[in-house]
Amino acid sequence: MINEAALGAVKAGRKAVSQKDLFEAVEVVIAGKEKKDRILGDEEKQIVAYHEVGHALVSALQKNTEPVQKITIVPRTMGALGYTLQTPEEEKYLETKDELLAKITTYMAGRAAEVLVFNSVTSGAANDIENATKIARAMVTMYGMSDKFGMMCLATVQNQYLEGGAGLICGENTASQIDDEVLSIINSSYAEAMKLLDENREILDSISDYLYQKETITGKEFMKIFREVKGIPEPEEADGEKKEEQESGRILMKPTETQAAEPETVKEPETEKEPETQATEIKSQETVEEEKSE
Repeated sequence: MINEAALGAVKAGRKAVSQKDLFEAVEVVIAGKEKKDRILGDEEKQIVAYHEVGHALVSALQKNTEPVQKITIVPRTMGALGYTLQTPEEEKYLETKDELLAKITTYMAGRAAEVLVFNSVTSGAANDIENATKIARAMVTMYGMSDKFGMMCLATVQNQYLEGGAGLICGENTASQIDDEVLSIINSSYAEAMKLLDENREILDSISDYLYQKETITGKEFMKIFREVKGIPEPEEADGEKKEEQESGRILMKPTETQAAEPETVKEPETEKEPETQATEIKSQETVEEEKSE
């Protein structure tokens, strides 16, 4: 990432790396450079806009999520037709069950927006479905977050440092039940995403139209439109909580209750850790087919 930022600074004729260079470098590493020669048709552009705003809106409406930093529908060289960038407010090494469920719900929101608005689905949600399934399966088989199986290890990571995947250590019957449990988590999260979008359809339409016109918007612009539609006062007229909401790009629905319980020993999950910066992206069918062939 630093190398990309340095290259950006040199191309701009500067001798030092700026904060802007670092932000752009993060996007290049996650999704590639902007592919300006790929022009989307009006219909596809509108679908991508609703898809990405779906991710952003559902993320903002939940408590246990990272704030939205940027939403774009400009295609990238790695195959993304658009993506929603979220950045953590602090460095974290553990994730709670509620945070993982909120992440799955956010992944499902792109597809939910397509169905809600266009009553149809596209291949663009392939990456979202893959990521959501990985999280749900890890919750059931490795993290002990399933009510059905409890704290039972059902999979182990093989060759962790050689990009090895998790292999099941159970019988065929149990493996089938794991699939059912994973599907239940995904379906429940999808239903929650659809509910949130349906209840906030006016906001979804307004922000999607704005994104369609601008192609790229910031988290602050996203929150500003939300306030205008909801009739919420601007930050200078609001209390401290609203100011925090404006800065974080998250809609504070309820006060968060925290319970501190220090375990004697906490072991980090053995699976490969997800990047701290999360990006939900919609990929072209061409990219999905290429990845399958590999």
